[in-house]
Amino acid sequence: MTAAPALSLAPLQNDPAFASLWDELQWRGLVHVSTDPVALKSALDGSPITFYCGFDPTAPSLHLGNLVQLLLMRRLQLAGHRPLALVGGSTGLIGDPRPTAERQLNDRETVADWVGRLQQQVSRFLSFEGENAARLVNNLDWTEGLSAIDFLREIGKHFRVGTMIKKDAVASRLNSEAGISYTEFSYQILQGYDFLELHRQYGCILQTGGSDQWGNLTSGTDLVHKVEGRSVHAIGTPLITNSDGTKFGKSEGNAIWLDAEMCSPYAMYQFWLNTDDADVIDRLKVFTFLPRAEVDDYARLVAEEPFRRAAQKRLALEVTGLVHGAEAVAAAIAASEALFGQGDLAALDAATLAAAIAELPRAEVAETDTVVHALVATGLCASASEARRAIAQGGIALNNVRVESDSATFAGAALAGGYGVLRRGKKTLAGLVIR
Repeated sequence: MTAAPALSLAPLQNDPAFASLWDELQWRGLVHVSTDPVALKSALDGSPITFYCGFDPTAPSLHLGNLVQLLLMRRLQLAGHRPLALVGGSTGLIGDPRPTAERQLNDRETVADWVGRLQQQVSRFLSFEGENAARLVNNLDWTEGLSAIDFLREIGKHFRVGTMIKKDAVASRLNSEAGISYTEFSYQILQGYDFLELHRQYGCILQTGGSDQWGNLTSGTDLVHKVEGRSVHAIGTPLITNSDGTKFGKSEGNAIWLDAEMCSPYAMYQFWLNTDDADVIDRLKVFTFLPRAEVDDYARLVAEEPFRRAAQKRLALEVTGLVHGAEAVAAAIAASEALFGQGDLAALDAATLAAAIAELPRAEVAETDTVVHALVATGLCASASEARRAIAQGGIALNNVRVESDSATFAGAALAGGYGVLRRGKKTLAGLVIR
């Protein structure tokens, strides 16, 4: 495959047009709930502080919901603050209470493997150099040797059951038929203990997380205050939802994972490219480092020239580039253009082709099969007679080359990996596996 041209991504920097980091976070819609806003603004705009965010290994990859936190961490680090990225080797063995049912506990070996994977992913978004270098931490380090007696005496005594059962996740489970186990009920104590340990070891005074984690975040701030007599902070980011009320971060029923093997750069690019006009400006604020002036320009383009999809293209470029790199997003763009006849399909490698046709209707064909057969097998045409008419009218292309005869076969037509692309008209596509 010919190397895709490198693309220019927005520099990783906070917007200098804002006098305050807190003001920029507010404008980007990243603060849904917080402890004392006045004190937080002063802390973030003052001398460097140490902060943390936790990620539990409940899957082998992080997803777009986690990306909100990773980019928030990067924004705080760019302002001079010191990040602690916690991957929960112990909390991952327990599991944060789900709203509806008990989690299936994973074995220790699986959790340990996922801890390593998530640490690698987290590391891509933070800098580990300089005076405010990021640090990876694992809560298994301070909980593994903790006895049940010590846990109950030293930590558990600071928590009140009446307060714990009022937390949203716990309350919803208590009121459900499933109920809640003591294991998951104890999760908020463990997360609170994390904040206490990180405060003791590193002087950490801020935890960030999703607003659905607010009960767990405040468990930590309360514990530090009770044990150490210090006031520490928490920021809860909003849960990202689509304007139509559907859950964000899903595509065809699947999560958009940050691991390229679980969600290809092409699939991620297409996900962002399909963002609704009503959502795209908010997504640019949250998921990119574009300054306010550029975001405002895209808002104008959405209003005046929505058909150009300029904001969606920039969003797809920036986020896919942040996650997978400029080279990967360039390949995704090349594949997207080639599928619709604006590029060279033969220049794409097998992995990119496989990702590109994964979402399309597709069929397996032999080299000796006719294009007519494939048109019916893929559903591009309802019958052989309809397929022949479409070919006669010049409306069928194989690998972006017009099919001239209804006797045409797939001999010598396979692209890299044995793939092929059928197109009817300008926009109706199907994928082929040619054997």
